[in-house]
Order: sequence, then structure tokens, then C-alpha cells
Amino acid sequence: MAKILAVLYPDPVGGYPPDYARDEIPTITGYPGGQTAPTPEAIDFTPGQLLGCVSGELGLRRFLEERGHTFVVTSDKEGAGSTLDRELPDSDVVISQPFWPAYLTPERIAAAPRLKLAITAGIGSDHVDLPSAISHGMTVAEVTYSNSISVSEHAVMQILTLVRNYLPSHEWVTAKEGWNIADSASRAYDLEGMDVGVLGSGRIGQAVLRRLKPFDVTLHYCDVHRLPQEVEEELGLTYHPDARSLASAIDVLSIHTPLHPQTQNLFDDELIGAMRRGSYIVNTARALIVSRDAVVRALNSGRLAGYAGDVWYPQPPPPDHPWRTMPYEAMTPHVSGTTLSAQARYSAGTREILEHWLDGRPIRPEYLIVDGGGLAGAGARSYTVAG
Repeated sequence: MAKILAVLYPDPVGGYPPDYARDEIPTITGYPGGQTAPTPEAIDFTPGQLLGCVSGELGLRRFLEERGHTFVVTSDKEGAGSTLDRELPDSDVVISQPFWPAYLTPERIAAAPRLKLAITAGIGSDHVDLPSAISHGMTVAEVTYSNSISVSEHAVMQILTLVRNYLPSHEWVTAKEGWNIADSASRAYDLEGMDVGVLGSGRIGQAVLRRLKPFDVTLHYCDVHRLPQEVEEELGLTYHPDARSLASAIDVLSIHTPLHPQTQNLFDDELIGAMRRGSYIVNTARALIVSRDAVVRALNSGRLAGYAGDVWYPQPPPPDHPWRTMPYEAMTPHVSGTTLSAQARYSAGTREILEHWLDGRPIRPEYLIVDGGGLAGAGARSYTVAG
């Protein structure tokens, strides 16, 4: 029998379950490009429930315990003596989420001789040290595409929030109990006619481009892999071979590239300084792609008109993190990919992966980041980070 350790974010402050706003959610059976949504043998939850927190348990407890497996769920993942570190050494499987990552460092992996599978409930597995996972013989899997559209919607929302000066305007009628139209309008613009670019044109980046096209903006993108000509023509895209070319040509940047050594701290003082004065950056990819303090300096100097995103480092950030108090920000916790709609898909996908792995059956190739158990089937990826 296996021991499965799930590291999930804490329950709502007001208790679990919450008072749901809706009785049901739309059923999504497939994604752009033809990939089907997760297809587990069964689910033990109602789609639309809060599943990503500790009490939600990704809807897995009944399934795992009826099969005789041990299932441990915690939100305690950092600091000396954390539950993660206590339970990890004899765990076979670790489940985590990008929103509350269980950082599987080389040291943690080395301390877990039985660990054979790391599952990301969602997309983005850079909280797992992949070289260590490979040498350890682990399988690393994620529920590819399960929340890509969720993230793209969040990015578009944050673009509009910044450009239209939404949050300060909202504060005038709530926190400030005022009606200061001039103050609200003094930093508000139309998105129409602006140059908008994405760095990284994978699943999320392309979804953002498609959602922005109806706003009558000029669209730009940069990626190591150029999109097909028919896609460029359909969306009216201008291709840029490098990040500097892109940054200098746009008013709004949305970041959707993976974090790796070439993108870490890519947007530093110099590259932000190459952008048009009054540009906006939205980052729903990974916080370390931008220099934390360079963003603060650019907002204070006016080089950037606004910065938004939902990714921080570390996660959760400390109370004194400067992004909590910098001007002209529209930051959120890492929630873009964990809507109740997305949770139904990534919980189902996590179960599908477990069903296959526990039964010794091949895991979907599109879910595999590292195949450490020979269960890939044809077409598995190796040592990549999906979007």
C-alpha cells in the first residue's frame, strides 16, 4: 500500500465549507487543440466545491482509503519540524499545487527514499527540483491545460484593472467614501489602440492573445518557438525574436514564460528601463522572472504605470514583502488558476494520474514532465515545464 502526502492551502478563514455563490458550474469536456479534459474512473466530489484547501482534500480521501492507502493532508510546509518534512521520508507520492507549493528541493528528495511520484494539481512544476527528481527515479506529473484558460482570464482582468485604474476608483466609493471622479480618471486609459505583448506563447499566452484581439489592440509576442504563419495572420501578431525587442515596442506586457535560468530576473532595471514610460506589466507566470526591487523602483519613478500579477516569491510572501505596499499595483494571491471551475478539473486529473500510477498503467503522455517509472507511453515529455 502507498502513502500519499498532499500539501494544500489552508481552509477559508470563515470555515469550511464556504457559502457557494452558484449551485453548478459549466461542464468542460475538452480544450483548444483537441486534448480532452480529465477522465478518471469516478469522482467523489461535486464540481464547483472548494477542493484545493485542506478540508477539500482534492476529493481524494474516499478513493484512496477504500483502496487501503494512507492519505495525509496538510498546509504546514515550511520551517523546522513542518508536517511536510515529518511525513515526507516514508511517502510514496507528494501532491502539491503552484498556489501553495511544497518545494521539493534536492535535500527533501534525498531524504525521501520511497518517493516515486510528485503530482502538481494544476500546471507548473518548477517547485520540484527536476534534476534531483530524474536522478532519484521519480515521476513528475501535472494536470496539463486544466487551468490554463483560468489563468488567461485572470491576466486579461488584471490588464484591464491596471489600464482603467479600477482599484483606486473602487476605493473612492468604498474605503474613502467619496465620489472623486477627477482622481479616478487621472490615471485611467482605454486599452483600445495600445500595443499589447505576451512573453511566452504557449497555451496560456495564446489564450490571452485570443481574448485580447476583440479589444482592437495591436498584438505582439515573443517565444523561442515562432507560431505558425496562419496563427500570426489570424490574430494580426507581430513577432519579436527576443524580450528586449518586445519590451521596447509595447504598452502592456503579459508574462507567460516558464521560469528557468535564462528567464530568472529577466526584467531587471535595464530591461524595464527599455520599456515605454508608463507601461504596464502583468505577471501570472512566476515571480522570479522579474526583479522584485526593480519593479518597485520602476513604479516609484514612473517608468511603470502599474504592475499586477498573482505570483510571488516565496509563496506565501512575508508580511513585509514590498509588493504588498508598492504604488500602482493590483496584486492578488496566487489564485488565477484555482477557481472553483479549475479545481474540478485539476482534482479530477489528479485522481486520474493516481488511478493509473497505482494500477501500474501508463499515465497520459501530456501529463508527464519527468517519466521516472517507464509509464509514459508514446510522446512523453522529459525535463520540461508545461504551461
